[in-house]
Amino acid sequence: MHAAGEPVRIVTGGYPALQGDSVLAQRRDARDNHDHLRRAMMLEPRGHAGMYGVIPVRPSHPGAVLGVLFTHNEGYSTMCGHATVALGRWAVDQGLAPRTEPETRFVIEAPCGPLALTCRVEGGEVTEVRFESVPAYAQALDMAVEVPGFGRIVTDIAYGGAFYAILPASRFGLDFFATPLERLVEAGGALTDAIRETLPISHPTEPDLGFLYGTILTDDAPAGAESWNLCVFAERQVDRSPTGSGVTARMALDHAKGLVRPGEVRTFRGISGEPFTGMVTRPAPEIPGAVRVEVGGRGFYAGRGTFLIEADDPLGHGFPLAGSFGEVRG
Repeated sequence: MHAAGEPVRIVTGGYPALQGDSVLAQRRDARDNHDHLRRAMMLEPRGHAGMYGVIPVRPSHPGAVLGVLFTHNEGYSTMCGHATVALGRWAVDQGLAPRTEPETRFVIEAPCGPLALTCRVEGGEVTEVRFESVPAYAQALDMAVEVPGFGRIVTDIAYGGAFYAILPASRFGLDFFATPLERLVEAGGALTDAIRETLPISHPTEPDLGFLYGTILTDDAPAGAESWNLCVFAERQVDRSPTGSGVTARMALDHAKGLVRPGEVRTFRGISGEPFTGMVTRPAPEIPGAVRVEVGGRGFYAGRGTFLIEADDPLGHGFPLAGSFGEVRG
């Protein structure tokens, strides 16, 4: 499937049962013992550096119809909004939640926690999916970071199921719309690297969630206006969508700054141009200053297939495209 152009490869069979009494524990098992399968599904020759996927697993949250692991070119993310949008439609079509009109409601469990989904159903078809986030909040405001090649950059950090550095591209001296994408990715990746090297990040309840997932560069749109996102995550991977967890983090950040009130809807677009919406719904008192955010979008089917891994295929478990022939020879 895809949501706003970002791929969502959903495993429907053939993956081994994972060990663990929680989704986070199953994530550790997948990472430590079955990562060759993630590589086979995400990397060349079956995928590419921008591929994204979902491994359905057993939920541990009471009432959740499904547990999910999110995969990408480097590993396993803790939250993914675009995949959640696609999964909403897929779960209803698979009969995991009873299809009711005009809305079908159910819960899935991501590594970061349970997500409440609302699927709009018209004529028996899911036409839109909205999900309410886990508690989202601002982690740091106006933090100065020395970024090699760019100098002193001031950024915010916010959590929307994953931690992001969030700032307008103009702080790098770059025009968001005129600058080549490659240059924007270089800037976002450099900031992510600098923060990872200098700033420990922790989640208040789950150690496995305590890391900077990536950087979101934005335009300079005023609060409340339609805005554009470029999310650079994992190993310089570019999200084609506006990034659902990034929309969550941006709305939580705007709320912390007093720029948005609950119930106000804002539209965001990514490099595909297709929109997601974001809206702060209510406080999340379990974490001081946190809020719940509802993100909405549409998921579409793109194909169905079977992957084969032949025993004597030296590239059967995937490979990343090298930056030079010297890397391969070495």
